[in-house]
Amino acid sequence: MTNKIIVSTDQAPAAIGPYSQAVRVDNTVYLSGQIPLVPSTMLLCDGGIAEQATQVFTNLTAVANAAGGTLNDSVKLNISMTDLSGFEQVNNVMQQFLSSPFPARACVQVAALPKGALIEVEAILHLSE
Repeated sequence: MTNKIIVSTDQAPAAIGPYSQAVRVDNTVYLSGQIPLVPSTMLLCDGGIAEQATQVFTNLTAVANAAGGTLNDSVKLNISMTDLSGFEQVNNVMQQFLSSPFPARACVQVAALPKGALIEVEAILHLSE
């Protein structure tokens, strides 16, 4: 039987739908997609793609920490952007939050994201404990 734990923190935005911030099963943690909401206001952060990406990775960091890990425990990231012209800026922000060796990753352009966000990122972590 697996050990399923719901992960939640007030350091990241509350879920805006029927989902958990993350679910931990044994040593694997599945982080729900984060958009650039500021946890204290639940409003999109100010700025363009670089600022929104920074907020997203800050939110993911908080959830990863609440799960007992860090973003460097990531084995897979899925990035959705409404405009891939910001791809290089997102890469630069990502390198501020993760160090080599980097996780596997997909990055796709989508028509729209919740609340008009420019970016959403989800992650899968594998914890060594």
